[in-house]
Amino acid sequence: MKDKTVAALLAIFLGWAGIHKFYLGETLAGILYLTFFWTGIPALIGFFECIGLLVMSDQDFNAKYNPGLTGRSAPVSLAYSNESSKDKASTLRELKNLYEADIITAEEFEEKRRKILDSM
Repeated sequence: MKDKTVAALLAIFLGWAGIHKFYLGETLAGILYLTFFWTGIPALIGFFECIGLLVMSDQDFNAKYNPGLTGRSAPVSLAYSNESSKDKASTLRELKNLYEADIITAEEFEEKRRKILDSM
């Protein structure tokens, strides 16, 4: 999950190099910032982007940079007890996808994974 404060700090301190763009998943923009850093223009733009990130609401930030994030708990209903091995494997894949998409934390992933594996 991308954090608004981290993105703003990267924009103010490393905006000249476009590091905040790489962090936010905008690789092409990051490359452009790196290409033209010597002009000073990316530093100026990074300053204004820092301000824009700080005044942006959390909901707007999450909608733009953390798509699919509706809250801290993942909308996963996991029935652990009477699933077949095939169902458990697909549930584990779904859980791994949620973790890789930064929808659930590493602790939540490990806890739910343990429950699934312990019920086998």
